[in-house]
Amino acid sequence: MSGSAERVVFVHDRPGQESLLTGGTIARLRSDDAEVVVLFGSTDSHSADDSDVRAAMAALDVSDWRMLPAASGAQSLAEAVADVLTDVHATAVVIGADDDTLRRAAAGAADSLNVPVFEHRQVTDAVGQRLVAIDVSGQVDQKLRALAAYARRWSVTDHTVVPVESVAAADPADPADPADRPVTIGGTETFLRLPLAHAPDPDATPGLLSRGLAAVVALLTGAAFGVLGTIAHQATLPIGPVTIPIGLILALAGIMTLLAGLRLMLGDRLVVFSCAIGLLGTIFILSLRSTGGSVLVPEGIPGLLWTVVPTLVATIVLAWPRIPARPRSA
Repeated sequence: MSGSAERVVFVHDRPGQESLLTGGTIARLRSDDAEVVVLFGSTDSHSADDSDVRAAMAALDVSDWRMLPAASGAQSLAEAVADVLTDVHATAVVIGADDDTLRRAAAGAADSLNVPVFEHRQVTDAVGQRLVAIDVSGQVDQKLRALAAYARRWSVTDHTVVPVESVAAADPADPADPADRPVTIGGTETFLRLPLAHAPDPDATPGLLSRGLAAVVALLTGAAFGVLGTIAHQATLPIGPVTIPIGLILALAGIMTLLAGLRLMLGDRLVVFSCAIGLLGTIFILSLRSTGGSVLVPEGIPGLLWTVVPTLVATIVLAWPRIPARPRSA
C-alpha cells in the first residue's frame, strides 16, 4: 500500500478515527504521492467541527475527505461507497470502522469491484491471523498533530493520547476502568487483508465453454506455427566456412516456447494437446509431396529434425506432472 500509482480509500465511522487508527498509514501513503480519500460514515454528535477536520487532514496532507449520505439500509450504503470507489478508481480500501453495517457495506462494495480490502486490526485482536504491518515511525509526528487537532476529543501529551470525555467520566476509585486508559502512539499500524468473495480462484477448473474456446484457439495457433516453421526451417545463415541452420533453430525454439509456455501458464493438458495436434498435423500434411511434385520438407537432417523433434517436445510437455501452485501470501 505505497507508491504514487495507489489510490486508497479509508473508511471510518466519524472524523477523528482516521487519525487515531490509520493516521500514520495515511501520512506514509501521501509521502509516497499516493492519492488518499477519507470517507466518513456518520455525522453524529461525536463528529468534530469542520475546522477540526480540516486541521487534522492538513496534518496528514489529505485534501479529499467526504461524508457518506444518510442511507436507508445496508444496500444503499454499499452503493454509496461503491460510487466513491468508482469515482476515484480506488486500488485499495482500508476499513477502520466499528459500525458493523458500515464495515459490511464497505467490504461488499470493494468486493463487487474486486478492490483489495484491508481492515484495521490490533495485534491483540487478531491472534492466529496474518497481519500486514506498516512502518509509520517516520509519520508519528504527523499523526500526533492530527490527533491534537481534535482537542475536544483527545488530550495529547508526548506520544500519549487520552480521551477527554472518558477522563471526565472515569471512576477514580477504579484504576482498571478502560475509559481512563491512555493510548500510546507507536510506529506501527497493523491491518488484516480480507479475502474477496467474488475474486476468481486461480486454482479453480475452467468451465467447459472456456476450455473449448481455448482449445480451438490453441489448435489454430499450433497450425500457424506449423506452417511458419515448415516454410522457414530450411533457411540457413552462412558464416565463413560454417553454415548455421538458423531457420530450423528458430522454428524449434518457437514450438518449444509455445508448448511449454501453454503448459506452464494454463496447466491444462487439453489446450496443449489441441495445440500439438494443430502443429503436428500441419507439419505432417505439409511434409507430403504435392500433386505437382513439390516438397516443403525435403529429405535430410533438417527435414528429419523438423518432423521428429516437435513430436518429442509435445510428448514431454504433455507428460510432465502439474506443478503445484505456491501458497499465496496475504
